Amino acid sequence: MKDTLRLRENTDFKKIYAKGVSLANRYLVLFYMNKEQQYNRVGFIASKKVGKSVVRNRARRLMKESFRIYSSQVKKGYDLIFIARANIKDATYKDVEKAMVHILKKSKLLK
Repeated sequence: MKDTLRLRENTDFKKIYAKGVSLANRYLVLFYMNKEQQYNRVGFIASKKVGKSVVRNRARRLMKESFRIYSSQVKKGYDLIFIARANIKDATYKDVEKAMVHILKKSKLLK
């Protein structure tokens, strides 16, 4: 993920929630906003509704790995937030990867 930075500031998250576009599928919710930069910024969230800390960390790891594989194919210049839904705790890696590809294609961010 050379051209990808992490979203960390609460104000950045709030801007994307307020002004961005959202899409969802069974395992993930995607908020994204065009920033017209030369790089992407990404945030991964798993709330307490997903489960205890072990389950939430697993969900974030699955999302990060799925995004890492396709990060070179994602259009540049966007802020992305991936949010894990409660169903992700029963999902396998392949399920999350398919959901990631589906939501990126649906948003037309995948080249």
